[in-house]
Amino acid sequence: MNKPGLFDEFSEVSAKQWKQKIQYDLKGADYNDTLVWESPEGIKIKPFYNSEDVKDFEVPEQKPRTWKIAQSLYVGDTVKTNKKAKGFLEKCVESLIFTVPNAQIDLVELLKGIEVQNTPIHFNFSFLAQGPIEKLLTSLKTLPTQLHLHVDSIGNLARTGNWYRSQKEDTEVLQRLIHLTAETDFAYPFAIDTTLYQNAGANLVQQLAYGLSHAHEYLNEFSTAFPKTAFKVAVGGNYFFEIAKIRALRWLWASLASDYGIDTECHILAVPSKRNKTLYDYNVNMLRTTSECMSGILGGADTICNLPYDALYHKDNDFAERISRNQLILLKEESYFENIAHDTNGAFYIESLTHQLAQKALALFKQIEASGGFLKALETGKIQQKIKESALKEQTLFDAGETILLGTNAYQDSNDRMKGTLELYPFTKKRSEKTKIIPIIEKRWAEEMEQKRLDNE
Repeated sequence: MNKPGLFDEFSEVSAKQWKQKIQYDLKGADYNDTLVWESPEGIKIKPFYNSEDVKDFEVPEQKPRTWKIAQSLYVGDTVKTNKKAKGFLEKCVESLIFTVPNAQIDLVELLKGIEVQNTPIHFNFSFLAQGPIEKLLTSLKTLPTQLHLHVDSIGNLARTGNWYRSQKEDTEVLQRLIHLTAETDFAYPFAIDTTLYQNAGANLVQQLAYGLSHAHEYLNEFSTAFPKTAFKVAVGGNYFFEIAKIRALRWLWASLASDYGIDTECHILAVPSKRNKTLYDYNVNMLRTTSECMSGILGGADTICNLPYDALYHKDNDFAERISRNQLILLKEESYFENIAHDTNGAFYIESLTHQLAQKALALFKQIEASGGFLKALETGKIQQKIKESALKEQTLFDAGETILLGTNAYQDSNDRMKGTLELYPFTKKRSEKTKIIPIIEKRWAEEMEQKRLDNE
């Protein structure tokens, strides 16, 4: 916002005057047809914004917020991963995210020698077993550790089509974890994983509404003793929209939580989207993730975990991991992005986007709740169908060349070869197992084009 007296010597210019000047410069071309465009969410974007665009509403101000640089590690071997984690902490990493594939992993041994009281720890479990997690919580009981368990049985249902065990058993385990973590002020027993919706093709309003409705299912189940809550968010390439999305998420959660008498802020973990990442000309992925991490920071995320440029097709690459860390270090320490989330306060365009996204998401959320809630919408396939429709619109724009990924559907390098470098299968996998519901499937824009190029190498 303008400081009082800073521009007093200049006369105010109304939105009407700006529009008249623009219309004159267009020399007869239509203002709306030429300069106003509509986003997939139905938001019309103008060429300029001023105070008149935000006079009828008030968006909560962002608080000054320091974010953490996180590093993700897959736990294949406990000892090796522990050693690798310690090495990361010596290289400006401030938070660790462990992906744990099975219940045989000793979580206490995994954290041995790590100063957990100074390092926020996140776990992504591929299973739901009370024993290993309870053992971990017991070992950390006396330490002021910020611990994020990221247990999300509803998210697992949406992603795989099945509960971990059954709805009843999953709820009982989560209830026990909530009870155990209630004894501390620093543990987050579960997180709402909204990355699936973004990576599968949901538009921003859908991502917000589905994430909120997803969280509401837990509120309904555990409202009498609701714990601290975290959201995991995938950030796409629409820079200003993604800033507004994260701001809107925090606002929407605060509104929903207050209705239940819950006075707690959510923790937001932001990661770059996979949807716009590519195999060919993979170095461009670094440009994409830098922009996306910037959106996450300005949007007010608490933790940022970058995606290595070759994450689609390499299991491990020390060089790529180092580059992904350095991107965040440069943003934080060289570009002065350490504490700037509140700098977006008063930015008319971002404030307007935040308000519109929040209002549209709230309306969709209410529709879902009026129809029986998120679980019912998943079971009937309505959520899956809506995401599929949104994804198809995005894919059509990409296939037509209206959405551009450099090096993939524009300015291809004909000498680029990738067939011999694939350690991971980078495409959508067909599933054959029996599922309770239709799973939501992640898919990148470039997959079909890349498969054709690989076949032609």
